[in-house]
Amino acid sequence: MIKMEVNLDDISGEWLGYVMDMLFNAGANDVFYTPIYMKKNRPGVLLQLLCREEAIEEMKEILLRETTTLGIRYYPLTVHRMERVFTKVDTKWGPVTVKQGVRNGEVFQSSPEYEECRKIAETHDIPLKRVYEEVWSQLKKGD
Repeated sequence: MIKMEVNLDDISGEWLGYVMDMLFNAGANDVFYTPIYMKKNRPGVLLQLLCREEAIEEMKEILLRETTTLGIRYYPLTVHRMERVFTKVDTKWGPVTVKQGVRNGEVFQSSPEYEECRKIAETHDIPLKRVYEEVWSQLKKGD
């Protein structure tokens, strides 16, 4: 895994969202922003991304073409990933995929897929938190 980063002090929020989408579409594993202060106390943004080593050139091209940066830092990163499994939970509004982290054969983390929960909430005109509560309830019944 490679971590790439650029400091940006003259870019709009709309551009950042556009760049994030482009980086994800090009295969970035993760993209994130952090507010920073640069020289002369100028507010800026630290844009960071994680990608495979084979994607470095494409990520550099996007960063140079689509942002205001004049330089890119990147370095290898060791990532320890837990095993992930996907399961379906049946709710009263339909199925929802749940991503689960597994360690030593035990599920230690469960996360409903946001987009599926959002779609159910919109379709049935119910609060998103109610959908999540239903998923958690169904997960507990399955234990």
